[in-house]
Amino acid sequence: MADREFDIIVYGATGYTGRLVAEHFVREYGNRDDGPKWAMAGRSEDKLTAVRDEIGAPSTTPMIVADASDPASLEAMCKRTKVVLTTVGPYQLYGDALVEACVKTGTDYADLCGEPAWMAEQIEKHHEAAKASGARICFSSGFDSIPFDLGVLMLQKEAVARHGSPAPRVKGRVRAMQGTFSGGTAASLGATMKAAMKNPRIIGQLRDPFALTPGFEGPDQPSGMVPRYEDETGKWAAPFVMAPINTKNVHRTNFLRGHPYGEDFRYDEMMLTSPGDAGKAAANAMVELMKNPFGAKPPKPGEGPTKEERENGFYDVLFIGSWPDGSGIHYAVKGKFDPGYGSTSRMLGETGMALLTSDAEGGVGTPGSFLGEALVERLRDHAHLTFQLEE
Repeated sequence: MADREFDIIVYGATGYTGRLVAEHFVREYGNRDDGPKWAMAGRSEDKLTAVRDEIGAPSTTPMIVADASDPASLEAMCKRTKVVLTTVGPYQLYGDALVEACVKTGTDYADLCGEPAWMAEQIEKHHEAAKASGARICFSSGFDSIPFDLGVLMLQKEAVARHGSPAPRVKGRVRAMQGTFSGGTAASLGATMKAAMKNPRIIGQLRDPFALTPGFEGPDQPSGMVPRYEDETGKWAAPFVMAPINTKNVHRTNFLRGHPYGEDFRYDEMMLTSPGDAGKAAANAMVELMKNPFGAKPPKPGEGPTKEERENGFYDVLFIGSWPDGSGIHYAVKGKFDPGYGSTSRMLGETGMALLTSDAEGGVGTPGSFLGEALVERLRDHAHLTFQLEE
C-alpha cells in the first residue's frame, strides 16, 4: 500500500462523531510536517466543505464523496488509502459494503462498533479473506472497547512480570464515569433489538461471552448482571451497560493472540456505586436503567453532548486480577473527556495512526489483537489516557 494517495480517510466526517475525529487530526497533526496524509469523506461535498471550514482544517484538505448505498464509490475510496476510519453506523445497516471493500482492496479499517451480532457475522464472512488480502478489520476502536481490551492486556503483562503467570480471573470495575449518550448509540441499540426480534439467533449471540471466538468456548463466565457487595472494593457493584460487548472483545483478543491469558480465563465488568444502603439502592436502580438506558425520548442520530459536556467528561476503570492462592494485582485505565465522544474520537484517530505502522497480519480482530502496547503508547501521548499499575 506504499503508493496509495492517503494514509487515512475519515469516512462519515459530516456526522456528529466523524467531525470530532476530523478535529482530532487537525488538532494533533495539522501543523506537523510528519503528520499523516488524511482526507475527509461523506455523502455530500457541500457538507464536507462546511465541516472542513468549521473545524479549521486547511482549505487543501482533500474531500471524497462516498456513500454506503453505492459500493463502487466505497471501493474507489478504499483503493486510495491505507486506512479507513468509519463512524457511519449503525454498522449492521450501513457497514457491510465498506468492510467488503476494505477486505477486497487490502485496506485497513477501524470503527466504533458495539454490535456483536453483526461483528460475529463479519468474522464468519471475512476473516479468512482479510488474512489473505492483508486487511486488518479492527472493530470497537472507541470507548467500547479500547480501555477494557487494552486494560486487561496491560494488567496481564504486569501479572506475568510480577507473578510469573497471567491472572486466571479478572474483574473490570468502572469506578467513575461522566458522559452522555448520542443519537448514534441509541440508533445502534435500537437496530440490534429490531434484528433480534426477527432472528432469535442474535439473542443467543448477545448472551454468549464467546460469540466472537468461533470454535472456542472457555469456562462459564460471571454474568455481572446481579448487584452485589464486593469486599475488595468496599462498594456495591451494578450491571454495566457496555459489558456485553466489551467482554466479548476481551475474549477475542485472548483468542487471536493464542490465549496468553489462559484458556481458563474468566472476566466480567460491572459499575461501582458506593458502600451501604445507598450503594445497594443505586445498584438496584442500575438494573432498571439497563432495561431502557435512553429514557422515554432517546436522542436522534446526529445529536450528542455539547462541547462543554465533552470536555467535562471523564472515566476511571479499575482492573482486579486474582489467583487461586489469594494473591492479586490492580491496574487502572483513566481517560479525560466524555467517554463516548470526546475520548472515543481520539481513540479512533489513534487506532488509525497505529495501524499505519503495525506489522500485524490481516484478519477481523480487535485493537488489542492487532496493536496492543503500540496503541497504548499512542493513547498516552495523543489521547489523554493513562494506563498504570496501582500498588
